[in-house]
Amino acid sequence: MNIFVTGIGTGVGKTLVSAILTRALEADYWKPIQAGIDGGTDSEWVRNALRDTGSTIHPELYKLTLPASPHIAARQEGINISIEKICAAIPVINRNLIIEGAGGLMVPLNETAFVADLIKALDARVILVSRNYLGSINHSLLTAKVCRELNLPVIGWIFNDQYLDYEEEIVRWSNFPKITTVPYSETTDGAFINSQAAALRERLKALL
Repeated sequence: MNIFVTGIGTGVGKTLVSAILTRALEADYWKPIQAGIDGGTDSEWVRNALRDTGSTIHPELYKLTLPASPHIAARQEGINISIEKICAAIPVINRNLIIEGAGGLMVPLNETAFVADLIKALDARVILVSRNYLGSINHSLLTAKVCRELNLPVIGWIFNDQYLDYEEEIVRWSNFPKITTVPYSETTDGAFINSQAAALRERLKALL
């Protein structure tokens, strides 16, 4: 099964959640588009976090230097991001694949296609990541609205961080179930990922 991890915006915890999901399902991980490589890539972080777990971290198809919207970063390098090329390059494996997206659903990949179009082309189920911050209700419900309008198959929400508590309201208004909450932690190392993976494993399997 292909499971696509997208969020309500940039910097909401998609990479950490993707690592936890990969560990929980003993899956492989793939981030086909990386925009911004200064300081390391998301794939490198996941690889270090999941070292010696048996999961394969597949290389990016597009590895772009500029930390910007993928269509802008690609344009700067004279590249056109192709959904067809991504679909053709998807790893063929006999286990679940966690696919991490870039930003949110309406992030442009080229002049005509968005992350949401990639999800549909990959025939993937979706996990939504929402970080608790001022304004995240609006961002979360807008994301849910796009999912419904495009008939994306949403598994549920994973929340993180510690600002206030309106997760149940987002769940009720969106009508998408809550999978889990990842608590705020100063340390997000392999031990933390293992503990969170163990805590959500049965709930996740029940929803799949």
